[in-house]
Amino acid sequence: MLKGLGDLAALMKQAQQMQQRVGEMQEALGKVRVEGIAGGGMVRVTATGQQRLVSCQIDQSLWESGDREMVEQLVLAAANQALEKSRQAAAEELAKLTGGLQVPGLSEALSKLGLGG
Repeated sequence: MLKGLGDLAALMKQAQQMQQRVGEMQEALGKVRVEGIAGGGMVRVTATGQQRLVSCQIDQSLWESGDREMVEQLVLAAANQALEKSRQAAAEELAKLTGGLQVPGLSEALSKLGLGG
């Protein structure tokens, strides 16, 4: 019975360490910046590693073109590219956290917290 308590204590300690590492990962991802570019650089969207869009730059010539549909499509393309890069950055951080091991359910759990993808 005491052996079981020792195992439980070790498991709890590991869980606390993992929670701390997840917090560190979340902080690190908040500092990551990735950029999606469309229209030959005329639209640039920046996202964090937490999959949050933080800026969008649209070249003045696009506004002057008056082609609203094209601007909308380019913004979507750049935003989707930035978010894909953000997911890749999160996956890389997750691989560091787990030492490259595939932990069943961890990726899904972290994605619910906005940390993975």
